[in-house]
Amino acid sequence: MSKLLSTIQSPMQLHGMSPNELNQLADEIRETLCSLMSIRAAHFASNLGVVELCLALHSTFDFRRDRLIWDTGHQIYPHKLVTGRYDEFQTIRTRGGLMGYPNPAESEYDLFVTGHAGSSVSTVVGLRSGDDLMGVKDNHCVAVIGDGAFPSGIVFEALNNANTLKSKMLVILNDNEMSICPRVGGLASYLDRLRSNPLYTGLKQEIVSLLNKVPVLGDPTERMLAQIKEGVKAGLHGGMLFEEFGLKYFGPIDGHNIQLLKKYLKMVSEINGPVLLHVITRKGHGFEPAASDPVYFHTPPIFERRGDEVIIKKSTSKAYTHHARDAIFDQLKHNPRVTVITAAMCQGNALEPVREAFPDRFFDVGICESHAVAFAAGQAKAGLRPIVDIYSTFLQRSYDQVFQEVSLQNLPVTFMMDRAGLTGPDGPTHHGTFDIGYMRIFPNLAVMAPGDANDIGAMLDFSINHSGPCAIRYPKENAVEIPRQLQPVELGKSELIRDGKDGTILAYGIQLSECLAAAEMLQAEGLEVRVVNARFSKPIDQEMVRHAISETNFVVTVEEGMLHGGFGTAVIEAANDLGLDTRRVRRIGIPDKYVEHGERGELLHDLKLNRDGIIQTCRELAVRFCNVTAHQAT
Repeated sequence: MSKLLSTIQSPMQLHGMSPNELNQLADEIRETLCSLMSIRAAHFASNLGVVELCLALHSTFDFRRDRLIWDTGHQIYPHKLVTGRYDEFQTIRTRGGLMGYPNPAESEYDLFVTGHAGSSVSTVVGLRSGDDLMGVKDNHCVAVIGDGAFPSGIVFEALNNANTLKSKMLVILNDNEMSICPRVGGLASYLDRLRSNPLYTGLKQEIVSLLNKVPVLGDPTERMLAQIKEGVKAGLHGGMLFEEFGLKYFGPIDGHNIQLLKKYLKMVSEINGPVLLHVITRKGHGFEPAASDPVYFHTPPIFERRGDEVIIKKSTSKAYTHHARDAIFDQLKHNPRVTVITAAMCQGNALEPVREAFPDRFFDVGICESHAVAFAAGQAKAGLRPIVDIYSTFLQRSYDQVFQEVSLQNLPVTFMMDRAGLTGPDGPTHHGTFDIGYMRIFPNLAVMAPGDANDIGAMLDFSINHSGPCAIRYPKENAVEIPRQLQPVELGKSELIRDGKDGTILAYGIQLSECLAAAEMLQAEGLEVRVVNARFSKPIDQEMVRHAISETNFVVTVEEGMLHGGFGTAVIEAANDLGLDTRRVRRIGIPDKYVEHGERGELLHDLKLNRDGIIQTCRELAVRFCNVTAHQAT
């Protein structure tokens, strides 16, 4: 039991705490985080890194009235622990429990559900502007954003807009030299130079304070003094990039010293207008295994601590992500024109072997998805065959570039959309449920989903040799291989896996194995159900649709994506074009709602996207269209 932490029902209790009590609280938070990792996988290293920053913020500001946005949101655990959620903390990332990201439904201290990087500065600028217009001018608006997210284009759009503000707005740059993987690019180099500046903030501020006493009046001598003053300040002041945006820059300072943080937070809270406070932290701070390997311990599997030793419970199963990685590796090995591009997700996409073997054709562009896609378009125009390996949910951030730079130009870019479908405990910000609908509407773009692990390599080979853009979606799930004579992947062609005369199940994606299991059980009940591996949602296999509706009594479409605009919709559209009756078609997928977090199996069960749900739907249709009684169908 955490003696101090367990008594915290409101962050206002932190305001009266002594330095020793705050340091004790930091230790108890870290112990609670480590205990959580013994029961479930969760975001870890990033949360360890912001413990002191969180405590300093909540012991300085009153976020019942002040505003706080945690960018990306996966480092929200210490914040949840001190805002009245300690008793529920062990439920985090479970169905019905706390979300692993900020959630306004849980607490008044969470303003947005934030799961994508870079938007915090924009929302805080909007909050500041909104409060000003509503007459609330004496509060503080604070955004905490990491150095990995900071290069996102939307951040600089927000900074460009922020200098119009005259009231209190604070951006805290949490600089830990990391994204999920080590950060990349020019801004990372700039921050490294600020980190290594031998002139500490205290010295700089003392000198600047003295320089500020130089009067600025009107005669030539005084103007010359003023010019010298500004020149010296520029030489001493490392944050000139931020100053040019109109932000007052302070730092860098130690982000693990609570008293120092409180001192600077108090100081900058008295400044009207936008301020940037540069804080240096270490991911995994306070737990040496995580600090030494923050990439692995970003979201590690369940582990046990035995003294200083960490015992990891590793899975021996091979995920679809690893099959995709192997297929990408094989393409780079045999085709010198193939490249791979990722957006700060080398580790998440398991691409480390590709990066090591083909460093000249591996490109990590940071958390800059729009740039990643436009960059790929440029490579394709130059004659390369780029693969953009990216999470489905993050590809949404580059929607306009998919349209403008890739689809409109009909360029041969391949999108490998990892984490398509339900991502389980990560919840609605990370479920990749929209890509079928948002990709298949684009002309020129072929959209595929493998029925099993065997399809992935074949689909990627098809895509690399196709004349236009292609997208391949696959989930965060252990892979299944369905024994069969694998048929080649042809544009817009499905694959018949099992025949049957009573009904047809059209499977789009890895639910194919569940559909086959359902068909086996239905056969024992006397129903012969055909199972098709659809493979394509764009272009749809019209002959597949024709045969399914014309030759069997009912059709069930199955997809791990939104029903609106999804694969089932594509089937109905094709049937309409063919003049076929669609009254015997039923769609199983994700309804018009955001799916909360929970174990993947639980969520699939709730949505009837597993074997039992498919069987139930087929039985209901058999009663209506196969002259089968309800008793016979069970």
